[in-house]
Amino acid sequence: MSIFEDKRSRPHFDFILLINMYLLMFMGVLAISVATFDPAVSLDLPLLNRILASNSGSWQAIFVVASPAVVWFIVSIPYEHFKTFSSVYYFGTIIFLIIVLITSSAIREVKAWLQLSLGRMLQPSEFVKITIILMLAKELAAKEKPMNDFRSVMRIGTYALAPAALTYLSGETGSVLVMLGITYLMLFFGGVDWKWILFITAIAVLGIAGIFAYGIIGGSENYKLVRILAFLDPESYKLDAGLQSLRSQRAIGAGGLTGVGLFVPGSMSQLNFVPEDWTDFIFATIGEAVGFVGTVTILLLFLFMILRMLYLSRFTYDKFGRMIIIGVMAMIVVHVFQNIAMTVGLMPITGIPLPFLSYGGSNLLTNVIGVSLVLNVTKNRTAAMPAYNITAGSTTRRRRRKKKPVYVNIADNKPNPLSWRGRRRRNVEV
Repeated sequence: MSIFEDKRSRPHFDFILLINMYLLMFMGVLAISVATFDPAVSLDLPLLNRILASNSGSWQAIFVVASPAVVWFIVSIPYEHFKTFSSVYYFGTIIFLIIVLITSSAIREVKAWLQLSLGRMLQPSEFVKITIILMLAKELAAKEKPMNDFRSVMRIGTYALAPAALTYLSGETGSVLVMLGITYLMLFFGGVDWKWILFITAIAVLGIAGIFAYGIIGGSENYKLVRILAFLDPESYKLDAGLQSLRSQRAIGAGGLTGVGLFVPGSMSQLNFVPEDWTDFIFATIGEAVGFVGTVTILLLFLFMILRMLYLSRFTYDKFGRMIIIGVMAMIVVHVFQNIAMTVGLMPITGIPLPFLSYGGSNLLTNVIGVSLVLNVTKNRTAAMPAYNITAGSTTRRRRRKKKPVYVNIADNKPNPLSWRGRRRRNVEV
């Protein structure tokens, strides 16, 4: 098979994607500092000192400053290494999930964190998202048509559902939704037969409908089902399960077109009007501080990042590398959609942070690792592409061969009367 070279698939370090990521991270540090602003401590201080005066803002700034080391480390390793050792990383994170489930203490009915020194905590379920991407990328790249036999279906199903089940047992519904979303989009782009895609879509729709129906008629006091009821009728739960969503919408609306400004005493973010407005509900802080213009800017940065990854995957011809990019893109898409939708009241509340903006070292590190894997693929990929990817117009045209005359009665040496020789002889005889 002949091989061609496509300029758009040449290996390169994608600085555009890297700059996009750091713009979002710097905005995140600023938003976290605004959400945790204390006028009694940092009202008259310069911007840098205000960030350092915020405990959460300063820790997030430390994570951002340390992130280039993570980027360098991940990018310096050929991504074939991740194919070879993907099973090791995957089962390592599964073990961490089991340890957390057995040993950790529940925080708000969720057992998701391992206690570290200096008051820091590690959330293994965040890193599981990366190892799921690696395992599914390896499995989907092994065959041109994945899930075409029972063994392939079982392997892919196990790799996706095993960590999702352990995460669900720990109480992290949001992370489970992200894992399932990653799996669905990777299957969609991974060459799986449309029958499987339609079947999985139908199961997901029926499952969601069943959960909503049970939440409405079941009368359960489980906080997850109560959140669904609060989503459907927030005013009836405005003092408990619906309070966070209603206040978030009020804060975003208070920002107007350009926002009330940064570090404003008496603002909703400064008064902690919205619970968790520096973590899962950071978008409410951004909406109040910089208004419609600022939130649209954030959305455009996320949209550009997603489209950039889609473009890079389009011109990555090694399927394993291409599926890594798709998996990371899927992780960003699900996080951004669910977080912003729940903040403005379009989805039920789940514990899903906004990538690069919400406070949290585990989530930030996971997203940095994901983008670094994309940079790794684009840096180490090959520009060679198979001939079947070349359009017909780009191939060289073959010269037409001149057709030979056809004779019917060869034995009698009589030319075909329909040919020009036959017509000429008949004219001569006449």
